[in-house]
Amino acid sequence: MSAYTYLAFDLGAESGRALLGRFSSGILSVEQIHRFLNEPVRYNGELHWDVARLWWEMQRAMSIVASQAAQLDGMGLDTWGVDYALLGEGGTLLENPYHYRDGRTEGMLERVFAVVSREEIFSRTGIQIMPINTLYQVYAAHLKTPRLLELARVIINMPDLFNFWLTGVVVSEFTIATTTQYYDPRQGRWSTELFRKLGLPTHLFPALVQPGTVIGSLLPGVAGEAGVSECPVIAPACHDTGSAFAAAGGPTAFISSGTWSLLGTEVKTPVITAEAERLNFTNEGGVCGTFRLLKNITGLWLLQRCRRDWQLKGQDYSYAELCDLARSQPAFRSLVDPDHESFVRPTTMTAAIDRFCNLTGQPVPQDPPGYTRTILESLALKYRVTLRYLERLTGVTYDEIHIVGGGAQNALLNQFTAEATGRRVVAGPVEATALGNLGMQMLATGAVTSLDEMRAVIARSYPVQVFEPTQTDRWLEALTRFEQICALSGGEA
Repeated sequence: MSAYTYLAFDLGAESGRALLGRFSSGILSVEQIHRFLNEPVRYNGELHWDVARLWWEMQRAMSIVASQAAQLDGMGLDTWGVDYALLGEGGTLLENPYHYRDGRTEGMLERVFAVVSREEIFSRTGIQIMPINTLYQVYAAHLKTPRLLELARVIINMPDLFNFWLTGVVVSEFTIATTTQYYDPRQGRWSTELFRKLGLPTHLFPALVQPGTVIGSLLPGVAGEAGVSECPVIAPACHDTGSAFAAAGGPTAFISSGTWSLLGTEVKTPVITAEAERLNFTNEGGVCGTFRLLKNITGLWLLQRCRRDWQLKGQDYSYAELCDLARSQPAFRSLVDPDHESFVRPTTMTAAIDRFCNLTGQPVPQDPPGYTRTILESLALKYRVTLRYLERLTGVTYDEIHIVGGGAQNALLNQFTAEATGRRVVAGPVEATALGNLGMQMLATGAVTSLDEMRAVIARSYPVQVFEPTQTDRWLEALTRFEQICALSGGEA
């Protein structure tokens, strides 16, 4: 049986990684060869991604591959969604891409809805209304820097930018394109109608390609500088959630757990209904003709930012230490709505949680273990509410929830999720995003012949952990209180 070697770049909102995948004798093994921070930069009062630094780190990873004398059969990249880059004459990057948490989209939903209704936007795109979506970012740019948009030749998302630098080919991969909220899944094309109504230039759209497409060959200059041989550059599911679902998708309920928690399921056709709009669900593109019906939930972002607050005070806890300490904390002392607007971009997350507790008449957490328990219990209860909505939209009762991604390592959150939902939780693989990336490269190069075979390889190569519910009654009582707290704070559970 032939052996194959692939390079996967997985760029997340906090860090990036380069991983070598080796497929031989029916088993896929993965080795992390390089890890690096993905730290945004603030200047002129704006928050941007440092894409030049990320590109430098990718080149460094390719040099490590060269030092190992690995012969690559393919290379693929996935990133977070929604953020974009503008390319001008000759492929010049016109500005450092904005970070989705930059404040320029504040109030932008109302500005857009004054021109095109919320209902029409959802009906055309099937995408959850969120101010971070590319549509509202581009409209903010239209209001702030219209001449810059006029100078642009094309608009692409983050993985498309890096794929352009790797190959010289400008395309937009399907799964990342759907996160923009200006792709029309019914028509199977960009929604030029939305751009036209909003007064945005309609010449900016690139050609679309499906996941599993060979975009081109690694440019000789890039390959030569890194010392690697030229190889195919493949579009996996370039949206990281798409890659995670590619690894372990199917007709069950899934949570891709990390900075964001994406709870949903795989469907054959998008669910674009008034009920889906009311519940603010989204229909993102998937692999092999599928869509992901899901809801974005603010995930471990709250704990990540609290941990940063504590580090600034000289208290450097690992996530494992925080979860161990949280086990002994009183249950359900304080609960928060993870999706409350005050948690989107707070200066200090712990202070934002304190204000939320004061607003809703709850005691303020006293220490890092208390904050950790509050966050993890609240997330688990949010999952319960969202699962109920998902079952309403699909007409399916899910007996099991499959958690993938970095958050699948959090055993306490996994157990809380089982208790809150009353469902068995299957956790893993932790590296689902990278595995989905590598798996789609395998499919593109003929190492496997179908999506089912690819998923079987991953399941065989990476065992999972199972968490069973044991104390659901206590969580049902907490659920009622959680929903009341969310309503009191002006949000929805």
